[in-house]
Amino acid sequence: MTMQSTSVREKAILVGVATADQRRTRVEDYLEELALLADSAGADVLHKILQERKSIDAAFFIGKGKAEEISWLVEEKRIDLVIFDDDLSSVQVRNLEKLIKCKIIDRSGIILDIFASRARTNEAKTQVELAQLQYMLPRLTRQWTHLSKQFGGIGTKGPGETQIETDRRAIRTKIARLHTKLRDIGKEREVQRKGRENLPRAALVGYTNAGKSTLLNWFTGADVFVQDQLFATLDSTVRAVSLTPAHRLLMSDTVGFIRKLPHNLVASFKSTLDEVREADILLHVVDLSHPLFEEQIAVVNETLEDIGAQGKPTVHVFNKVDRVDNRNIVPYVGANFNNAVCISASRGINMTGLVAQVTSLLEGTIAEETMTFGQNDYELMSQVHDGGEVLETRYDGDSVTLRFRMIRPRAEQIKKALLRKKRSRDQ
Repeated sequence: MTMQSTSVREKAILVGVATADQRRTRVEDYLEELALLADSAGADVLHKILQERKSIDAAFFIGKGKAEEISWLVEEKRIDLVIFDDDLSSVQVRNLEKLIKCKIIDRSGIILDIFASRARTNEAKTQVELAQLQYMLPRLTRQWTHLSKQFGGIGTKGPGETQIETDRRAIRTKIARLHTKLRDIGKEREVQRKGRENLPRAALVGYTNAGKSTLLNWFTGADVFVQDQLFATLDSTVRAVSLTPAHRLLMSDTVGFIRKLPHNLVASFKSTLDEVREADILLHVVDLSHPLFEEQIAVVNETLEDIGAQGKPTVHVFNKVDRVDNRNIVPYVGANFNNAVCISASRGINMTGLVAQVTSLLEGTIAEETMTFGQNDYELMSQVHDGGEVLETRYDGDSVTLRFRMIRPRAEQIKKALLRKKRSRDQ
């Protein structure tokens, strides 16, 4: 897929609506985040427009009068795009385009555009392309034609450039092919995970730009790409980590979450997010310096529930403590969040406390088992030696009894495999 880039930054207007269910101050905060998204996509925000209404307008999202005001502002300031903080329906897009003579993009559209520009690997590009096509399918209006033929730039990367003139049937065919491709990639990932299943797994999760990649670099000494921007990394990275000589694990970093992360994007990134689903413990990284960090925690927890990864043993890693002015926040998070530790990954503050917290949580997931193996069970015995700590070995004729410590899910897998082999031998 050809990605289009623009050297000249585009001029943008942001639009949000405060309703009875959404306070004005909260929408102002959301518009600040939308401004960061716009900046990440390559736009300069010239104006932020916030309208207070009883409810969202079904035809224009905002009132028609407010849409006409924006239209005048677009012409006067030569604005390139108007970005709405909530998703627009195809009807709303069509009506807004009739009044406002520039690109109309919603929150999901800008997030998908950023993902398209950041995707590096074949898997990430495939995942983003699938999400974009699914997003585009119900929105095949004049928008996509004028984005391709007249404007270019933000909102037009990926399939927005190449699929504009195809009909829905062609897009559905492409979607089906991408689903098949991602299933194949998912199978490859599953084989890779099975190859390393003897070690416990920890997954770094958190709101975008919370510092997950910086933390992974500290643990591993690796050189994972780090930049102070939203969605700096999309691809999951897995590294071996030695917390102590007796505590080794695999740690994975994956895409950050954000408010209203497009559903199609979450679905497309299934194989990447499997690293989170199959983790034994989670390290939930939080930007403690952000004024809405508790809301960001809630967003991450909701997303974890959406992907079926809720309820796992979790360390709450409150990062960027060096940027916090209110020192009372440290005892507050300690009292209100389980397994909480405050750190600065970039400056190495309290990292020994984090290691102790992760080690303690890991200990809680470790079981001590005693199993007797036959002489032909060498593969299972090898798994015990590779992924656990052998405490005692006893030999009795052709059998070997091992007493060992291992992460509980792995020990259960070995126990089940051993029972299956014994039943097979007894038949």
